[in-house]
Amino acid sequence: MLAVFVHVKVKPDQIEAFRAASLTNARQSIHEPGVARFDVLQQQDAPDRFVLVEVYKTADAPAAHKATAHYAEWRDTVADMMAEPRQGVRYATIFPDDGEQ
Repeated sequence: MLAVFVHVKVKPDQIEAFRAASLTNARQSIHEPGVARFDVLQQQDAPDRFVLVEVYKTADAPAAHKATAHYAEWRDTVADMMAEPRQGVRYATIFPDDGEQ
């Protein structure tokens, strides 16, 4: 499995709108066959900072996710809400693995 942590800094006046758009995207993303998990995290001491934790079942699943209509809507909706470009960092999952929990 593959985990992607997407770090986002949002403009202060766009925090609630970004949060709402990201929750809509996450709620749809978890129904994709290649998505194992899709979390939206907001930093407690810096509410303008978010981390999207996306866990995919296969190496091809992130591309399939980016081809969905809900991802395109999220991407276009939040583009002007970000204070700086988002950064995605990819990780190989160690535990749990595909069959272990």
